[in-house]
Amino acid sequence: MEDCDVLIVGGGPAGSTCAWRLREAGLHVIVIDKAVFPRDKPCAGWITPQVVHALQLDLAAYARGRTLQPITGFRISVMGRRSVVEVRYGGPVSFGIRRCEFDQYLLERSGATLRTNMPVKDVRRDQGRWIVNETMRAPILIGAGGHWCPVARVLNVSHREQRGQGGGPIVAAQEAEFPIEASPWTNFITAADTPEFYFCPDLKGYGWCFRKQRYLNVGLGRIDPHGVSRATADFASSLKADGRLPPDVECDWRGHAYLVGQPRLRRIAGENVLLVGDAAGLAHARSGEGIRAGIESGLIAASMVARRERFAGYEARLRQQGIVGSSPATSVVSANLSSNLSAMLGGRLLQWPWFVQRVVLDRWFLRRKAPALGILRPDAA
Repeated sequence: MEDCDVLIVGGGPAGSTCAWRLREAGLHVIVIDKAVFPRDKPCAGWITPQVVHALQLDLAAYARGRTLQPITGFRISVMGRRSVVEVRYGGPVSFGIRRCEFDQYLLERSGATLRTNMPVKDVRRDQGRWIVNETMRAPILIGAGGHWCPVARVLNVSHREQRGQGGGPIVAAQEAEFPIEASPWTNFITAADTPEFYFCPDLKGYGWCFRKQRYLNVGLGRIDPHGVSRATADFASSLKADGRLPPDVECDWRGHAYLVGQPRLRRIAGENVLLVGDAAGLAHARSGEGIRAGIESGLIAASMVARRERFAGYEARLRQQGIVGSSPATSVVSANLSSNLSAMLGGRLLQWPWFVQRVVLDRWFLRRKAPALGILRPDAA
C-alpha cells in the first residue's frame, strides 16, 4: 500500500493546481488519472488574466514551444442571422491555449507523484483513511476527475442524481481542433485574435470558431444532450458555407458533458473529501467556462487542507469568491426566464453592441469585474 498525505483523482487544471499548492506546503501528494499525458481534451480553451494571476503564470516562458494566443476582440452573432457585433479591446483580455499543452504543463509543474494510465476502479474508506484501487491510501481525498469523477459518485451515492433523477443543468458539447498552417483557407477563416461566438436561436447554447495561432478549434455546447450532435453538424455546415471553415475539412468531433451552476443535489464536501472543478459542477452558469472555477476551487481546497480547516466551510469559501452563485441557472445564457421569452429578448439584445460587450462578454464570458483570487500560500501544518 502506497501512503501519502493527499490523494487527488484527476490530473486536469483543478487537480494539478491543487497538487501544486499542497506540494508547496510540504505535503506528499499523489495524482491519479486514467489518461496518459499529454492528452487530447475537448475544450475551446482560453484563460483570463485572473487565471494567469492565480497560477502565477509567466506568459513569456509558457509561450516558448506552446500555443498562447492573445485575444483582443470577439465577434458575436445568432445562428441564421446576418447581423454581427464585433467588440474590440485595447489589449489582451484573454489567452487561447491548447488543453493538451496546458494540462501537461500544470501537471508537470505540480511536483506531485503521478500515477497516470491508471483508471480508478475502487474507492473506499477504512479506519480514517481513503483507499483507492487497494494500492494507495491517504487521510484526505480530492475529486478532480470531471463530471464523471469516481470520487463524486462515492460522495453522492445516496443523492438523487445517482438514481437518474436529475441533478441540475447539464451541458453537452462537441468540439474539434486541427492544424491549419498549410491550409489555403488560412487567410479566410476567423482572425487569430478574435474568436467568434454563434448563439443558438433558442439561447440554450452557442457555437464557437476559435483560431489559436496554427490551430483552429470549432465546437458547440447546449443544455440539450439529445440534440447536440445534430446541432453541431448543422453548425459546421453553416461555417463551411460562410467560408469560416475549410470546405474539405472532416471534423473529428469529441464530446463531453458537465454541470453548470453547482446544483444543490451534488455534495461537494464530506468527511475528509472535497470535489473541485467540473467534479463539483462549478462551470460558470452563463458561459459554461470552467477553467477558472477549476483552478480557483483547487487553490481554495489546497489552502483548507494545508491549514486543517473544516471542510464544512468549503462551499462558503467558493461562494465568497463568486465561484458558486446564489441559485443554479436554468440556461447557459439567461436564467429565470421562460425559453420563449428568453429567445425573444436575447435575439434582440445580442444585436445591441452595448449589451454584447458589457453583459455577454465583460460579465458572463470574461468576468472582468470578478476579482482574481488572492495568492494563497498555505503553510504546512
